[in-house]
Amino acid sequence: MGGRRFPRPPRGRTRDAALAGSVFVTVALSSIDSLVGPRREPWAVTAASWAMLVAACGALYFGRRHPVPVGFAVLVLTMAFYLTSTYDGALMMALIAALYLVAAQGRMRVALALGALTVIFTAIGTLSGNKQVNGVALFMLTGWVVAMVALGWVRHSRLAYLREAERRAAGEERLRIARELHDVVGHHLSLINVQAGTALHRYHRDPAQGETALAAIKESSRDALRDLRATLGVLRQADEEAPTAPAPGLDRIGDLVGAARAAGLTVRTRLDGAADPPTEVGLAAYRIVQESLTNVSRHARAAEVVVSVADGPGGLLVEVADDGRGATAVPAGPGSGVDGMRERARALGGELTAGPGPGGGFVVRARLPYRDGPP
Repeated sequence: MGGRRFPRPPRGRTRDAALAGSVFVTVALSSIDSLVGPRREPWAVTAASWAMLVAACGALYFGRRHPVPVGFAVLVLTMAFYLTSTYDGALMMALIAALYLVAAQGRMRVALALGALTVIFTAIGTLSGNKQVNGVALFMLTGWVVAMVALGWVRHSRLAYLREAERRAAGEERLRIARELHDVVGHHLSLINVQAGTALHRYHRDPAQGETALAAIKESSRDALRDLRATLGVLRQADEEAPTAPAPGLDRIGDLVGAARAAGLTVRTRLDGAADPPTEVGLAAYRIVQESLTNVSRHARAAEVVVSVADGPGGLLVEVADDGRGATAVPAGPGSGVDGMRERARALGGELTAGPGPGGGFVVRARLPYRDGPP
């Protein structure tokens, strides 16, 4: 048996109408004696009082969209009601609700001003001899005013916090997608560029080798399209079919090595354990190796590259070392080059270093914990 379902609270215009209607019903019930009880005022005054009562409660329908005008309108109507009507009603509830709406929309100064005017005018009426409001009632009214303004401000602050959290999450998602696109497109296009240069240079002198380079270009472009489709799958519409291809991991590092070898690099691999790490760790390791090989093919002029992936204490250790000239990657902003690899490692609570090796060349080392968070 499924869990018990509770009805959702109304939203939007329905919520505004529910607030105005509920306040009107409460105020009308409290003022019903002016219609059925003994007459203490002319019918014209009673009709005017009910008109003010309906106007004040009806104004709450617009309180969320126009809080300040509605707040002052309800204050004026409430003052006029209590000054003209002989019967005591609960129209003060409409004013309390208006104060909450003003504070909930972030207009704290206006809410405090309206609350102060409410207490001041009620105190003046008490001092002038209004027997229906004594000191205790005035004190309780002050408490209600303060409570409603505080609750409204708490709601405003909470909604502002949620909006900021959503904005940050959207920004982080955009950076993640940009980082994925950079790694996928940059790696494959770099290999295609190297292979095309090789094919162009050797096609007439050694057609067989040129044909091999063209075949590698075809393979790299196919892999690029496949990875690009998988990465852009996160941007699909809600009614589109979800991508079924798994995220790349350690099992596809061989593809990276093969593509780098086809581009003319001599690559040696050392894989020690960690055959099935968590998906996010495997993806990060794959992208780090991918970016490192891309940088070597672009800048390093290396004769040999060594790719090492080992299962270390509590995480995965990744190292890519070449014997080139050492100037591999120049950071080009968030999500690219060494900066992009370092962001990937930090996102998992790990770390990444990149710099000249002790015997020359360039070395990229990363430690990727198996659990999210700081090591």
